[in-house]
Amino acid sequence: MNAHDAMDGAEVVVKALREEIARVLVGQEALVDGLLIGLLSGGHVLVEGVPGLAKTTAVRTLAQVLGLGFRRIQFTPDLLPSDLVGTPIFVPEGQRFEVHKGPVFSPVVLADEINRAPAKVQSALLEAMEERQVTIGDQTFPLPEPFLVMATQNPIDLEGTYALPEAQVDRFLLKLQVHYPSAAEELEIVARDGAGTPEVRAVANPEQILGLRAAAGQVHAADPVIDYAVRLVRATREPDLAGAVLEIPERRPASGAVAVGASPRASIFLCRAARARALLEGRRFVTPHDVKRVARDVLRHRLILSYEAEADGIDVEEVLRALLAAVETP
Repeated sequence: MNAHDAMDGAEVVVKALREEIARVLVGQEALVDGLLIGLLSGGHVLVEGVPGLAKTTAVRTLAQVLGLGFRRIQFTPDLLPSDLVGTPIFVPEGQRFEVHKGPVFSPVVLADEINRAPAKVQSALLEAMEERQVTIGDQTFPLPEPFLVMATQNPIDLEGTYALPEAQVDRFLLKLQVHYPSAAEELEIVARDGAGTPEVRAVANPEQILGLRAAAGQVHAADPVIDYAVRLVRATREPDLAGAVLEIPERRPASGAVAVGASPRASIFLCRAARARALLEGRRFVTPHDVKRVARDVLRHRLILSYEAEADGIDVEEVLRALLAAVETP
């Protein structure tokens, strides 16, 4: 499928994906859209939410309807890099070593509770995420295309966890926050219990996904829209120049709240995500609203707040609210 044909058929494919996923998953549209944006943008997704919010079900179902392989890796403090990427195994009959590939060699990988693994494991995953390849011994192996890592972390259980390296966090295209379902959604979840998980069918294939990814790259972003995305990212480094004002705990400039802002990689990712969002909506052009809709997910994990801001109870969401309100929309 070439890029033009993919753009023509994107709305049909996306509708079919959402309908098939809805047969299994109740609600969580933002999570599903975030995963699709990551897949179409060639990026990875970090998800934060308490246990029991169907994060594993969502990514497994998405892999099934996309016709892709899926592996779940439970990250623990005793996990080794070889448990993730694989290891050479000696074969006595042939007096040679054969490489046994690990679970990361799957198109869709769920890294569950990623912040429970030590630094060596994080480094091994970083190569897979950034380079789309894995080094085992003295050999390098490419990963499948498309390739998506969805990592989860639990915001309420800090015991036995390791802070993710900033370099790795920056490689995630999006950080999504998954919330509790509404009352109506929870009623439907309970009503469905006991009926068994319905069988889902693949409504797309890897070739179509790669075609959609190419189509997302062809979505037009006008110069004023790109300029708006760059100004948003630069405002995280210079909130005083943007005139951002915090409302909590009292009205004051946001200049002292951010210790480290987002890098130029965030500008690239913001434009990629906005193009994918526009494609999911069936459009061939990006609007400022597309940029705003993905801005929080792209930026929230790239900002490091100052000690003063944390002491005052200011969180990243409040800083992003101030920045989005201050930066002029074209």
